[in-house]
Amino acid sequence: MATAYERYNLHTTPEKFFIEACDEGADAVLAIDRVSNEMTLTGRKDVPPSAVTRPICGIMGTIRLVAGMYLIVITRKRNVGSLLGHAVWKCVDFDVISYKKTLLHLSEVQSQENKSFLSMLNNVLTTDGFYFCTDFDLTHTLQRLANTSPDFQEMSLLERADQRFVWNGNLLRELAGQPELHKFALPVVHGYIVMKPCRINGKIFEWILISRRSCFRAGVRYYVRGIDSEGHAANFVETEQIVLYEGAKASFVQTRGSMPFYWSQRPNLKYKPKPIISKTMTHLDGFQRHFDSQLLIYGKQTILNLVNQKGSEKPLEQAFAKMVSGMNNGMLNYIAFDFHKECSHMRWDRLQILVDAVAEMQDEYSYFMVNSEGKTVAQQRGVFRSNCMDCLDRTNVIQSLLARRSLQSQLQRMGVLNVGQRIEEQAEFEKIYKNAWADNANACAVQYAGTGALKTDFTSRTGKRTRWGLLMDGWNSMIRYYKNNFSDGFRQDSIDLFLGNFAVDDSNGPTPLRVQKDWKFLTLPIIMLVAFSMCIVCLLMAGDTWTETLAYVTFWGAASAITATIILFNGQDFVDAPKLVHKEKMD
Repeated sequence: MATAYERYNLHTTPEKFFIEACDEGADAVLAIDRVSNEMTLTGRKDVPPSAVTRPICGIMGTIRLVAGMYLIVITRKRNVGSLLGHAVWKCVDFDVISYKKTLLHLSEVQSQENKSFLSMLNNVLTTDGFYFCTDFDLTHTLQRLANTSPDFQEMSLLERADQRFVWNGNLLRELAGQPELHKFALPVVHGYIVMKPCRINGKIFEWILISRRSCFRAGVRYYVRGIDSEGHAANFVETEQIVLYEGAKASFVQTRGSMPFYWSQRPNLKYKPKPIISKTMTHLDGFQRHFDSQLLIYGKQTILNLVNQKGSEKPLEQAFAKMVSGMNNGMLNYIAFDFHKECSHMRWDRLQILVDAVAEMQDEYSYFMVNSEGKTVAQQRGVFRSNCMDCLDRTNVIQSLLARRSLQSQLQRMGVLNVGQRIEEQAEFEKIYKNAWADNANACAVQYAGTGALKTDFTSRTGKRTRWGLLMDGWNSMIRYYKNNFSDGFRQDSIDLFLGNFAVDDSNGPTPLRVQKDWKFLTLPIIMLVAFSMCIVCLLMAGDTWTETLAYVTFWGAASAITATIILFNGQDFVDAPKLVHKEKMD
C-alpha cells in the first residue's frame, strides 16, 4: 500500500516554502511558490541554506482567504496507540502561515475580514478530535478494507480514502490534483479514537473505538438538521468497535445521523425551538438517496428512532415512520422507542427492553471477524442506525449497549471470555468500557453541540443515573443554550469555510461578513436593560408614598416586560446566525 511520509521539515524563504520528507531513504521535497502558488516536486539539493527550518508533523492543506493563500501545517501530534501495527496520531497543534510576507496590500476593512476568517479557521482547528495515520487508512472499517481489490491496495491514502470522513479534503485539493505529491497528503479524520490494552482471565487483548464524523452536511446543532438534496444527513457518525487478540480481529459498526428528511430547528432564544418540517421540499427524493447510499455501503438497516412520541418531537417521529413505510423496502426496519418516556424516573433498566427487541436482528447482522489464521469467519450484513433529535446523548447510550452485546459474543468466540461469563462482571474492563463510551459521547457532543454530552453518568462512571449527573446535565444544558443562540452562527461559518462550502474569491470584492445587524439588535436590548435597571432602582429607593413607588415600578416593569416580549417574538433576529452560506429557509 502506498503510504504518506511520516516526518517533515518546513524550510521557509521569502519566495518559497520547501517541505522536506525526512523519512529514511527519502529525498523528496515539496516546493510551494509563495507568489504563483505553484506546487512542484523537487529534491533536498534545491533547498537554499539560508532557509529558516523547523520540524512539522504533516500538511493539513492550503486555503485562500482575503489576504491570499495560506498553508496549514500540523506542528504537534500525540500518539493514540497502534492499530494492527500502525501508529495512530492525534493532531495537537497547527500553524496557519500566509504566503504573503505582509498584509500592507489590504485595506482596513479587508484586514478585519481576513482576521475574522483566520479566527474561523482556528475555531475549527482548536476543536478537539483530529486524527491521522501515515501508513493505514483510518477512513474505512476493517470489513471494507478486507473486501478491496489489489488495485485499491496500490492507491495512495488520499485516493483510496472514504471522502465522507476526510475533513481536510477541501484543503488538500491542490495536492490531490498532482499524483506525484500524494505522499505529502495526510487524510485527517474528525471524531474520536481510543485504544486500550485490556485484560480478562489473564488474557490481554486490544479494545478500540473509532468514531468518524462525516464532513458532508457538517455543522452545529440547530443550524444543520435533516438532510441536504444529495441525501447526506446532518451529524452523521460511523462508529466502529474493534477487538484484536492473538492475530484474530473483530469489528462491529453502527451509525447515527439526523432524521433523513427536510426539517429545521433554527435558534430563536427559546430554550427548545420548535422543529419545523418543510412543506415545500419533496422529502422522499432525499430520503431515498440517503438510504440507497446507506444500504449500498452497510447492507440492511434497522432504524432506532429514540425521539419523544409526544409534544414537538412527535410529528418528526410520525413523518419518519411514514416515509420508511412508503419506501416499502424489506432491507429497512423501523423501531420507535420513546427513550425519555421509557426511562423516566431513572428507570434505566428499561433500556433492556429495546436491546432484547433487536437481539434477533443483531444476531442476523452479525459482525466482522477474522481468525488467527487470517480466515474471514464472519461478515457484518447490516447496521443499526440510531437517532434522537441531536444524535448525541440518547443515541450514545443505546449504541454502547448494542456494542457491549456484540463484544460479548466476539470475546467468547475468541476464547477470552469463558462459557457463562459476562462482560458486566469484569469490573476492570467494564470501567474502561464505560469511560471510553462516555468520552466518545463527549467528543461527538462538543463537536456538534458545543458542550459535553448529557447522560454520561449512565454510560460511564457509575452505570446508573445519579443526582450529580443530573446537575451536570443542567449545567451543560445552560451552556448549550448560550452557545446555540449566541455563538453557533460563527461556529457554522467556521465549518463552512474550512470544508469549502464557502470559498473566498480573489476578486477583492466585499464578503458576506460586511452584512450589518438590524437596528433592533442593539436598540431593544438596551431599552430592556435600562427599563429593568430602573425597575430595580425604584424598588430600592422608594418614593414618598407606596402608590408613587408602585406606579414607577409598574411603569418600568411593564416597559422591560414589553421589550422582552418583542425580543422573544423576533428571536431569530437576535441570535448569532451564519453569514457565509445562505441556507434554504424551511416553511
